[in-house]
Amino acid sequence: MAMGKKRTRDRQASMWVATVDLPTSAGHPFYMRLNRVLDDAGFDTFVEAQCAQFYADGIGRPSLAPGRYFRLLLLGYFEGLDSERAIAWRAADSLSIRAFLDFALHEAPPDHSTLSRTR
Repeated sequence: MAMGKKRTRDRQASMWVATVDLPTSAGHPFYMRLNRVLDDAGFDTFVEAQCAQFYADGIGRPSLAPGRYFRLLLLGYFEGLDSERAIAWRAADSLSIRAFLDFALHEAPPDHSTLSRTR
């Protein structure tokens, strides 16, 4: 078997990658279980009902959903992240965390400034 060599010429960037070609993992068992517990308890519906008075109806850009925001705060607590930048970076970096936060592969996770404003 021949040894591969590093390409010295520039590669053309791909314009599209099929999601079936992306690497998959089993996910993080703790966050998968936590998501099941939160879903079974109706966490998102409850939090949206409790926070509805603080959100304007139809005015401005839609904000971060309260359930996602609290999941991001839980992520920061469980991972020992003490800044919004660290939480945003971790959410963007990990596929299992993106699944916990219910972000599709084509969706961008929230920026650190969104977390600061929501707080």
